[in-house]
Amino acid sequence: MSDIKVVKGNPRDAQATALLRASHALMQALFSEEDNHFLSIDELCVPSVKFFIAKEGATSLGCVALANKGAYAEIKSMFVHPDARGKGVAHKLMQALEAEAQAQGIAEVKLETGDTLHQAHGLYRAHGYQNCGPFGDYEDSPASLFMTKTLSPVA
Repeated sequence: MSDIKVVKGNPRDAQATALLRASHALMQALFSEEDNHFLSIDELCVPSVKFFIAKEGATSLGCVALANKGAYAEIKSMFVHPDARGKGVAHKLMQALEAEAQAQGIAEVKLETGDTLHQAHGLYRAHGYQNCGPFGDYEDSPASLFMTKTLSPVA
């Protein structure tokens, strides 16, 4: 069995940028411009955002970001390369970002995802996320699904 590790990464790393561009292209193909809420590579490089890469050896398989919004954190840029799907990469990324949120003392994690991304919905539900209403600057949209989870405090 392969050894997949999740590490803090740099969105400007060539492999990370390739993953992000693939994710952005997919979202642009699936959703209208007003229903796309992904962060640019520059927006992922600010201090309030922690970016993670799932790696197998030297190969980056997936990524996710955790944006600290003060009262809560938001999951951004969750993407696993199609060739790496089914290996548990997304679950490992979720574990890493929730551990980071807890380390920052964040009690609630929220996300917005597309209404047709059923595999993503299943992933988030498997990790205990539940549907909620729009938050932050988001507006209600039939193309969006909003979810939230309250994290257990670190003992």
